[in-house]
Amino acid sequence: MNLLFISLGCDKNLVDSEVMLGILEAGGYQIVDDEMQADVIVINTCCFIHDAKEESIQTILEMAEYKKTGRLKALIVAGCLAQRYQQEICTEIPEVDAVLGTASYDQIVQSIEEALAGQGGVRLAELDTLPAVQERRLVTTGGHYAYLKIAEGCDKHCTYCIIPKLRGNYRSVPMERLLKEAGELADQGVKELILVAQETTLYGKDLYGEKSLHRLLKELCRIGGLRWIRILYCYPEEIYDGLIQVMKEEKKICHYIDLPVQHANDEILRRMGRRTSRKQLGEIVGKLRKEIPDIAIRTTLITGFPGETKEQHEELMEFVDEIEFDRLGVFTYSPEEDTPAADLPDQIPEEVKEERQAELMELQQEVVFAQAEEMIGREVLVMIEGKVADEDAYVGRTYRDAPNVDGLIFINTQEEMMSGDFARVRVTGALEYDLIGELIS
Repeated sequence: MNLLFISLGCDKNLVDSEVMLGILEAGGYQIVDDEMQADVIVINTCCFIHDAKEESIQTILEMAEYKKTGRLKALIVAGCLAQRYQQEICTEIPEVDAVLGTASYDQIVQSIEEALAGQGGVRLAELDTLPAVQERRLVTTGGHYAYLKIAEGCDKHCTYCIIPKLRGNYRSVPMERLLKEAGELADQGVKELILVAQETTLYGKDLYGEKSLHRLLKELCRIGGLRWIRILYCYPEEIYDGLIQVMKEEKKICHYIDLPVQHANDEILRRMGRRTSRKQLGEIVGKLRKEIPDIAIRTTLITGFPGETKEQHEELMEFVDEIEFDRLGVFTYSPEEDTPAADLPDQIPEEVKEERQAELMELQQEVVFAQAEEMIGREVLVMIEGKVADEDAYVGRTYRDAPNVDGLIFINTQEEMMSGDFARVRVTGALEYDLIGELIS
C-alpha cells in the first residue's frame, strides 16, 4: 500500500517521523512522494508557535482534498497539533481518519489499520513514558548526517512555551538505547551526529542522578564511522565543567554550541521564567570562549515579549553588539493559548515586534559579515553537502555551521566528490552569510 509522509516542525519532530517511517517500511508500506499515488497520508504536525500551527492546519486541509481527487483512503494526523487539539481536529476536519499523540507514534501501524477499517480514532499515551521501538529509523536527511534525540519533554515551564503540555516532563533516553541507535546510524553511513532534545544539557539527571551528557558524548566518540558530533539546545544555566572538558578533549565533538538565551534584560528574563541574568549570560559565554577559543556560539532571541519597553529592547541590542554571537536567530513573540505569557498585560503590536526583529538581525548581519571576511585565507575542514547544479562547484559546511540554520561554503572544483565526503578547503571569499573556497590538494 502506498504511503506519503509529511514531517513539519523541528528536528526533534523529524526524528519521530523517521522512527515512524522505519516502522511503516518494516510493516510493508511503500513510501511514495506523490500525493496522487498515496493510499495513506500521515502528517506529523507542529504547533509550537502560531505560524507553525497555521502551516499544520493548511497542510491537513490540502491533503484532505486528495480524498476527492486522488486515491486517498486514510488521512492520519500525528505530533504536537494532534496532541493539543485532538477533539477539534476530529470535529472540524472530518476527512481526518485518525489522530496520534506525541507519545503514541509507536502505534502508527495500528492507527492506520483502524482508519482503513473505518474505526479510526484518537490514540494518546501518557506523557510519562518513551515509546519502545525495535525497528530501525529511516533517515531522511541525505544519509551523511542525522539527528539523535536524547530526551523527550521539558521541566523548565518558561512562561511563553507550550512544550511541557505537549511533550510532558523531561525524560532521558537510556544511554544503551542511544548508543545502539547511534551505532546503527553510523553503519548506515552517517558521518555527523547532531544531538537534540528540548534541552540536551540536563541529559541523564533523571536516570543517573546527575547530568551525564559528558558521559554520553565520550561513549558516542568511540563509535567508528562518526566524524563530527554536534550539540544543539543547551540551556545556558545548565552548562557545566564536565561538559566543557569533554568538548575540549574529544576531537570528534564540534567546537559549536547552540545556547538559546532568549533575552538579556533581567526583568524580561524573569517574566519569561528563565533562570539566568544578563550578567550570568555574559559570564557563561565568556567561560566557553576562554576554555574553547575557536568555539562557534549560536543563540536564539525572542523580541516583542509582553511589556518589553523600547529601553529593554535597546538593552538586548547592546548585549548582542557586546557579545558578538557567531550565529543568531530572532523570533517575534507568539502568544500561545494555555501559557502564562499569553495572559500578560501590555501585549506588543505585531508591527513593533517585526521592527525590533529587523533591527536585531541588521545588527547581527554586521557581526556575521565581518566574521566571514576574517575567514578569508584560512584553511577549514568541510563536509560536502552536494553538487551545485550545472556548475563545477560543490556546497558544504564547516564545523561552525549546523544544517538548515547556518551558513554554507561553496567550493569551485572539477574533482568528483560525494555528499558526506570531507575536504580541506582554503577560504577565498565571503558572500554575506556564506563563504567561497578552493580545494587544497
